[in-house]
Amino acid sequence: MLVVQKYGGTSVGSTERIRAVADRIARTRAEGHDVVVVVSAMGHTTDELVDLAGAIVDRPDSREMDQLLATGEQVSAALLAMRLISLGVPAKSLTGWQAGIATEPVHGNARVARIDTAALRALLAQGVVPVVTGFQGIADGEVTTLGRGGSDTSAVAIAAALGADLCEIYTDVEGVYTTDPRVVKTAQKLAAISYDEMLELANLGAQVLHPRAVENAKHFGVKLVVRSSFTERDGTQVVAENQLEGRRVVTGIAFERQVARIAVVGVPVEEHALAAIFSALADRGVNVDVIVQSVVDEQAVDVSFTVHESDLDKAEQIVAELQPKIGFKRIEKESPLAKVSIVGAGMISNPGVAAQMFVALRDAKVPIHMVTTSEIKVSCVIPADLVEVAVQALHRAFIEAEAVTPLTHAR
Repeated sequence: MLVVQKYGGTSVGSTERIRAVADRIARTRAEGHDVVVVVSAMGHTTDELVDLAGAIVDRPDSREMDQLLATGEQVSAALLAMRLISLGVPAKSLTGWQAGIATEPVHGNARVARIDTAALRALLAQGVVPVVTGFQGIADGEVTTLGRGGSDTSAVAIAAALGADLCEIYTDVEGVYTTDPRVVKTAQKLAAISYDEMLELANLGAQVLHPRAVENAKHFGVKLVVRSSFTERDGTQVVAENQLEGRRVVTGIAFERQVARIAVVGVPVEEHALAAIFSALADRGVNVDVIVQSVVDEQAVDVSFTVHESDLDKAEQIVAELQPKIGFKRIEKESPLAKVSIVGAGMISNPGVAAQMFVALRDAKVPIHMVTTSEIKVSCVIPADLVEVAVQALHRAFIEAEAVTPLTHAR
């Protein structure tokens, strides 16, 4: 097979870990597979570089930040290639641009536009293992980065471009769990999960995979497996819905802390008011999550929405600037809050799941401030100090009460 293996920061976090990763790659090669490796920066290197820039200037230039942050992956890629060569495995480290990764001309959060695979295919034809720096590419001759978690996206994009048989994401956990094992000791590792479910969990706070990587894997049909670089145990397959052999109604429970709510009270009922509010927030870079509108009377509505806690003051200021134009009554805000969500494709054909969630939270004495739903998820905004209580209650109600047919693992 042609296998793309991505190793995260903890997997290459020390010289000992780099040696262990090199041994794993060598074993994969010994099994007869061709391998392309994608690496993140060692440990907390990216955070340290961000802190270093912050000690120099308050607002670092975005182009220079990409120049700086891209160096982290170059260190781990070169060290890993050195170790592979010492083991008798031909290897060559490549930066994102050397590997042919072209992105949009955006600094800090670029998207992969295309990949010229000529360099990678040439190395593979020579029996060489390409060790590619994740998280980065090039646009118009300038180094760009893909945002936090971008190495996952690099690996999936390379796997798609090469038509790889498998893309393995190696991390410090053994796969995708029904929820965070640090919060629920009885959390269960999933044998498999659908692309759609994984995408929802990733967007809702689960940090195992980057949402953009899952989105690309689904779009290009990349066979994805999440595994631990610290053990030899099977991981979790991320597959198409029709490949799942067993399922729960609810597959997993995600949560997100540092949520804040803003309520705009008494917004006049006219077609441009909401457009003005949310366009202004978007134009100023404020990401809005849950939105709830309630009708007050024939002339006015109340609109509530959530933002990240760090954006609360900025969002309040933006909305306040619109008051003379729109004529709403007042702004209310609330924090700290959290968001807890249940996700499962089985919810589509099982009515009453939302009601069961509300009952579980009621019995756990967790008040619900806002609710939003989709076909395969229900999310509730709750007090921040009750998030662990809520997750544990939902895990008991939906996961521990159900059984599911196990799946055959990949590799």
